[in-house]
Amino acid sequence: MRDHEWTGYYDRFGYFSPESVRDGCHPRIMEHKDTPRKAIVLVHGLSDSPYFMTAIGEYFFNQLGYNVYLPLLHCHGLKEPNGMEGVKLDEWKANVAFAISAAAAKSQEVSIGGLSTGGALGFYMATVNHDIQGSLYLFSGALDLAGGPYGLAGEIKEKLLQTFLADLLDSSKPLVGDNPYRYSYVDMDGAAELARLIRETDTLVSGFSQRFPYSGNVFAAHSACDTTADIAGIEALQAVSLRDRFSLFRIPEDLGVRHASVVLREPIMNGGKQLESANPVFQEMMEAIAAFESRS
Repeated sequence: MRDHEWTGYYDRFGYFSPESVRDGCHPRIMEHKDTPRKAIVLVHGLSDSPYFMTAIGEYFFNQLGYNVYLPLLHCHGLKEPNGMEGVKLDEWKANVAFAISAAAAKSQEVSIGGLSTGGALGFYMATVNHDIQGSLYLFSGALDLAGGPYGLAGEIKEKLLQTFLADLLDSSKPLVGDNPYRYSYVDMDGAAELARLIRETDTLVSGFSQRFPYSGNVFAAHSACDTTADIAGIEALQAVSLRDRFSLFRIPEDLGVRHASVVLREPIMNGGKQLESANPVFQEMMEAIAAFESRS
Protein backbone atom coordinates (compact mmCIF):
# COMPACT_ATOMS: atom_id res chain seq x y z
CA MET A 1 0.00 0.00 0.00
CA ARG A 2 1.39 3.38 -1.00
CA ASP A 3 0.61 6.11 1.51
CA HIS A 4 -1.79 8.77 0.21
CA GLU A 5 -1.46 7.58 -3.40
CA TRP A 6 -3.37 9.91 -5.75
CA THR A 7 -4.98 7.40 -8.11
CA GLY A 8 -7.03 10.05 -9.90
CA TYR A 9 -3.77 11.61 -11.04
CA TYR A 10 -3.06 8.55 -13.19
CA ASP A 11 -6.47 8.93 -14.83
CA ARG A 12 -5.57 12.46 -15.93
CA PHE A 13 -1.99 11.75 -17.03
CA GLY A 14 -1.88 8.45 -18.89
CA TYR A 15 1.91 8.39 -19.11
CA PHE A 16 1.88 7.52 -15.38
CA SER A 17 0.41 4.42 -13.75
CA PRO A 18 0.84 2.53 -10.46
CA GLU A 19 2.83 -0.05 -12.41
CA SER A 20 5.21 2.41 -14.12
CA VAL A 21 5.97 4.63 -11.11
CA ARG A 22 8.63 3.58 -8.59
CA ASP A 23 7.54 2.75 -5.05
CA GLY A 24 7.73 5.93 -2.95
CA CYS A 25 7.78 8.25 -5.97
CA HIS A 26 4.01 8.29 -6.48
CA PRO A 27 1.78 11.42 -6.57
CA ARG A 28 0.10 12.04 -3.23
CA ILE A 29 -3.15 13.54 -1.99
CA MET A 30 -4.20 14.31 1.59
CA GLU A 31 -7.78 15.50 2.05
CA HIS A 32 -9.80 16.04 5.22
CA LYS A 33 -13.30 14.59 5.47
CA ASP A 34 -14.69 18.05 6.14
CA THR A 35 -13.87 20.62 3.47
CA PRO A 36 -11.15 22.91 4.89
CA ARG A 37 -10.82 26.57 4.07
CA LYS A 38 -7.25 26.17 2.81
CA ALA A 39 -5.30 23.84 0.53
CA ILE A 40 -1.73 23.74 -0.73
CA VAL A 41 -0.01 22.28 -3.79
CA LEU A 42 3.61 21.25 -3.15
CA VAL A 43 5.82 20.50 -6.15
CA HIS A 44 9.01 18.43 -6.11
CA GLY A 45 12.29 19.33 -7.78
CA LEU A 46 14.14 18.28 -10.91
CA SER A 47 15.11 14.57 -10.88
CA ASP A 48 13.35 13.82 -7.58
CA SER A 49 9.75 12.98 -6.62
CA PRO A 50 6.81 13.91 -4.33
CA TYR A 51 8.53 11.98 -1.53
CA PHE A 52 10.74 15.02 -0.95
CA MET A 53 7.71 17.22 -0.22
CA THR A 54 5.87 14.68 1.94
CA ALA A 55 7.13 15.72 5.40
CA ILE A 56 6.19 19.34 4.73
CA GLY A 57 2.86 18.21 3.28
CA GLU A 58 2.12 16.16 6.40
CA TYR A 59 2.77 19.21 8.56
CA PHE A 60 0.36 21.33 6.54
CA PHE A 61 -2.22 18.53 6.70
CA ASN A 62 -1.88 17.46 10.35
CA GLN A 63 -0.85 20.67 12.08
CA LEU A 64 -2.30 23.45 9.93
CA GLY A 65 -5.45 21.69 8.68
CA TYR A 66 -4.81 22.07 4.94
CA ASN A 67 -5.75 19.73 2.14
CA VAL A 68 -2.47 18.80 0.43
CA TYR A 69 -1.71 17.89 -3.20
CA LEU A 70 1.68 16.59 -4.37
CA PRO A 71 1.82 16.16 -8.18
CA LEU A 72 4.40 14.03 -9.98
CA LEU A 73 6.12 15.92 -12.79
CA HIS A 74 6.30 14.58 -16.34
CA CYS A 75 9.07 11.99 -16.87
CA HIS A 76 9.88 11.75 -13.16
CA GLY A 77 9.64 8.85 -10.73
CA LEU A 78 9.56 6.15 -13.40
CA LYS A 79 10.92 2.63 -13.17
CA GLU A 80 12.07 3.00 -16.77
CA PRO A 81 12.72 6.72 -17.35
CA ASN A 82 14.23 6.28 -20.85
CA GLY A 83 16.64 9.13 -20.26
CA MET A 84 13.71 11.51 -19.71
CA GLU A 85 13.28 11.62 -23.49
CA GLY A 86 10.41 13.89 -24.49
CA VAL A 87 10.21 15.74 -21.16
CA LYS A 88 8.35 19.04 -21.60
CA LEU A 89 7.99 22.16 -19.47
CA ASP A 90 4.44 22.50 -20.77
CA GLU A 91 3.62 19.11 -19.27
CA TRP A 92 5.12 20.16 -15.92
CA LYS A 93 2.83 23.18 -16.03
CA ALA A 94 -0.13 20.94 -16.88
CA ASN A 95 0.72 18.64 -13.96
CA VAL A 96 0.77 21.55 -11.53
CA ALA A 97 -2.32 23.20 -13.03
CA PHE A 98 -4.28 19.96 -12.54
CA ALA A 99 -3.25 19.84 -8.88
CA ILE A 100 -4.28 23.48 -8.45
CA SER A 101 -7.70 22.78 -9.97
CA ALA A 102 -8.19 19.78 -7.68
CA ALA A 103 -7.25 21.90 -4.66
CA ALA A 104 -9.50 24.80 -5.70
CA ALA A 105 -12.48 22.46 -6.12
CA LYS A 106 -12.40 21.55 -2.43
CA SER A 107 -11.20 24.67 -0.63
CA GLN A 108 -11.65 28.42 -0.56
CA GLU A 109 -7.97 29.40 -0.69
CA VAL A 110 -5.12 27.64 -2.50
CA SER A 111 -1.45 28.18 -1.72
CA ILE A 112 1.47 26.74 -3.64
CA GLY A 113 5.09 25.93 -3.05
CA GLY A 114 7.90 23.61 -3.94
CA LEU A 115 11.51 22.54 -3.88
CA SER A 116 13.98 24.01 -6.38
CA THR A 117 12.36 23.56 -9.81
CA GLY A 118 9.07 23.00 -7.95
CA GLY A 119 9.53 26.38 -6.30
CA ALA A 120 10.09 28.02 -9.68
CA LEU A 121 6.93 26.36 -10.99
CA GLY A 122 5.12 27.52 -7.84
CA PHE A 123 6.19 31.12 -8.40
CA TYR A 124 5.17 30.93 -12.05
CA MET A 125 1.72 29.61 -11.16
CA ALA A 126 1.26 32.04 -8.28
CA THR A 127 1.82 34.82 -10.81
CA VAL A 128 -0.33 33.60 -13.70
CA ASN A 129 -2.97 31.25 -12.22
CA HIS A 130 -5.91 33.05 -10.63
CA ASP A 131 -6.86 30.00 -8.56
CA ILE A 132 -3.84 30.74 -6.37
CA GLN A 133 -5.19 33.13 -3.76
CA GLY A 134 -3.01 32.02 -0.85
CA SER A 135 0.72 32.16 -0.12
CA LEU A 136 3.84 31.10 -2.00
CA TYR A 137 6.31 28.77 -0.27
CA LEU A 138 9.80 28.46 -1.74
CA PHE A 139 12.24 25.79 -0.54
CA SER A 140 15.67 26.17 -2.14
CA GLY A 141 13.77 27.93 -4.90
CA ALA A 142 15.46 27.81 -8.31
CA LEU A 143 15.01 31.50 -9.06
CA ASP A 144 17.95 33.26 -10.62
CA LEU A 145 18.64 36.09 -13.05
CA ALA A 146 18.79 35.06 -16.71
CA GLY A 147 21.74 36.30 -18.70
CA GLY A 148 24.94 35.19 -20.37
CA PRO A 149 25.43 31.93 -22.25
CA TYR A 150 22.31 29.77 -22.52
CA GLY A 151 20.28 32.52 -20.86
CA LEU A 152 21.48 31.73 -17.33
CA ALA A 153 23.81 33.25 -14.76
CA GLY A 154 25.53 32.38 -11.52
CA GLU A 155 25.40 29.02 -9.82
CA ILE A 156 22.38 27.76 -11.80
CA LYS A 157 24.17 28.31 -15.11
CA GLU A 158 27.32 26.60 -13.91
CA LYS A 159 25.37 23.62 -12.57
CA LEU A 160 23.41 23.17 -15.78
CA LEU A 161 26.44 23.52 -18.01
CA GLN A 162 28.22 20.87 -15.95
CA THR A 163 25.15 18.67 -16.36
CA PHE A 164 25.07 19.16 -20.13
CA LEU A 165 28.74 18.19 -20.44
CA ALA A 166 28.40 15.25 -18.07
CA ASP A 167 25.47 13.84 -20.02
CA LEU A 168 27.21 14.27 -23.35
CA LEU A 169 30.22 12.39 -22.02
CA ASP A 170 28.24 9.72 -20.12
CA SER A 171 24.88 9.38 -21.83
CA SER A 172 24.70 5.65 -21.01
CA LYS A 173 24.69 6.15 -17.24
CA PRO A 174 21.38 4.81 -15.82
CA LEU A 175 19.00 7.33 -14.27
CA VAL A 176 17.70 4.85 -11.70
CA GLY A 177 20.33 4.26 -9.04
CA ASP A 178 20.60 3.68 -5.29
CA ASN A 179 18.28 6.49 -4.21
CA PRO A 180 14.70 5.15 -4.15
CA TYR A 181 13.16 8.63 -4.40
CA ARG A 182 15.15 10.38 -7.10
CA TYR A 183 17.18 9.77 -10.23
CA SER A 184 20.93 9.37 -9.93
CA TYR A 185 21.69 12.61 -11.74
CA VAL A 186 20.02 15.58 -13.45
CA ASP A 187 19.41 14.60 -17.05
CA MET A 188 20.26 17.03 -19.85
CA ASP A 189 16.72 17.01 -21.23
CA GLY A 190 15.24 17.96 -17.87
CA ALA A 191 17.95 20.56 -17.29
CA ALA A 192 17.13 22.22 -20.61
CA GLU A 193 13.47 22.52 -19.61
CA LEU A 194 14.50 24.02 -16.27
CA ALA A 195 16.59 26.56 -18.18
CA ARG A 196 13.45 27.57 -20.10
CA LEU A 197 11.50 27.88 -16.88
CA ILE A 198 14.13 30.07 -15.24
CA ARG A 199 14.08 32.41 -18.22
CA GLU A 200 10.30 32.70 -17.83
CA THR A 201 10.41 33.30 -14.08
CA ASP A 202 13.20 35.82 -14.49
CA THR A 203 11.00 37.75 -16.92
CA LEU A 204 8.18 37.70 -14.36
CA VAL A 205 10.45 38.92 -11.55
CA SER A 206 11.79 41.71 -13.74
CA GLY A 207 8.21 42.92 -14.24
CA PHE A 208 7.99 43.85 -10.56
CA SER A 209 9.70 46.76 -8.81
CA GLN A 210 9.60 48.62 -5.52
CA ARG A 211 7.02 50.89 -7.10
CA PHE A 212 4.97 47.99 -8.51
CA PRO A 213 5.84 45.14 -6.15
CA TYR A 214 4.89 41.49 -6.06
CA SER A 215 2.02 41.68 -3.61
CA GLY A 216 1.63 38.03 -2.57
CA ASN A 217 2.67 36.49 0.72
CA VAL A 218 6.00 34.65 0.36
CA PHE A 219 7.80 32.29 2.72
CA ALA A 220 11.24 31.28 1.47
CA ALA A 221 13.57 28.78 3.14
CA HIS A 222 17.09 28.69 1.74
CA SER A 223 20.48 27.45 2.87
CA ALA A 224 23.33 29.91 2.73
CA CYS A 225 25.62 27.11 1.51
CA ASP A 226 23.36 26.09 -1.39
CA THR A 227 25.58 25.74 -4.47
CA THR A 228 22.78 24.65 -6.81
CA ALA A 229 20.28 27.51 -6.53
CA ASP A 230 21.99 30.66 -5.34
CA ILE A 231 20.16 32.57 -2.64
CA ALA A 232 20.59 35.70 -4.77
CA GLY A 233 17.57 34.61 -6.79
CA ILE A 234 15.40 34.64 -3.66
CA GLU A 235 16.84 37.98 -2.60
CA ALA A 236 15.97 39.40 -6.03
CA LEU A 237 12.32 38.46 -5.49
CA GLN A 238 12.44 39.78 -1.94
CA ALA A 239 13.70 43.13 -3.24
CA VAL A 240 10.55 43.58 -5.36
CA SER A 241 8.07 42.19 -2.81
CA LEU A 242 6.15 43.92 -0.07
CA ARG A 243 8.42 43.88 2.96
CA ASP A 244 5.75 42.87 5.47
CA ARG A 245 4.61 39.96 3.26
CA PHE A 246 7.98 38.31 2.66
CA SER A 247 9.56 35.99 5.24
CA LEU A 248 13.03 34.55 4.65
CA PHE A 249 14.13 31.56 6.73
CA ARG A 250 17.86 31.65 6.09
CA ILE A 251 19.69 28.48 7.16
CA PRO A 252 23.23 29.37 8.33
CA GLU A 253 26.12 28.23 6.19
CA ASP A 254 27.87 26.47 9.06
CA LEU A 255 25.03 23.93 9.30
CA GLY A 256 26.03 22.61 5.88
CA VAL A 257 22.45 21.97 4.70
CA ARG A 258 22.56 21.01 1.05
CA HIS A 259 20.09 22.02 -1.65
CA ALA A 260 17.51 19.21 -1.47
CA SER A 261 18.04 18.49 2.23
CA VAL A 262 16.17 21.66 3.18
CA VAL A 263 12.84 19.80 2.85
CA LEU A 264 13.86 16.54 4.55
CA ARG A 265 12.73 15.78 8.11
CA GLU A 266 14.61 12.46 8.05
CA PRO A 267 17.69 11.38 6.09
CA ILE A 268 17.28 9.12 3.06
CA MET A 269 18.98 5.79 3.70
CA ASN A 270 19.61 2.70 1.58
CA GLY A 271 21.36 -0.40 2.88
CA GLY A 272 22.69 1.46 5.89
CA LYS A 273 24.19 4.19 3.71
CA GLN A 274 23.00 7.79 4.01
CA LEU A 275 22.18 9.16 0.58
CA GLU A 276 20.60 12.47 1.60
CA SER A 277 21.03 14.22 4.94
CA ALA A 278 18.13 15.70 6.90
CA ASN A 279 17.62 19.37 7.66
CA PRO A 280 18.73 19.79 11.31
CA VAL A 281 16.44 22.83 11.68
CA PHE A 282 13.43 21.24 9.98
CA GLN A 283 11.19 21.66 13.04
CA GLU A 284 12.24 25.28 13.47
CA MET A 285 11.43 25.85 9.80
CA MET A 286 7.97 24.35 10.30
CA GLU A 287 7.37 26.54 13.34
CA ALA A 288 8.40 29.56 11.26
CA ILE A 289 5.88 28.49 8.63
CA ALA A 290 3.15 28.20 11.28
CA ALA A 291 3.94 31.72 12.52
CA PHE A 292 3.95 33.02 8.94
CA GLU A 293 0.67 31.27 8.18
CA SER A 294 -1.00 32.79 11.23
CA ARG A 295 -0.07 36.26 9.99
CA SER A 296 -1.09 35.70 6.37
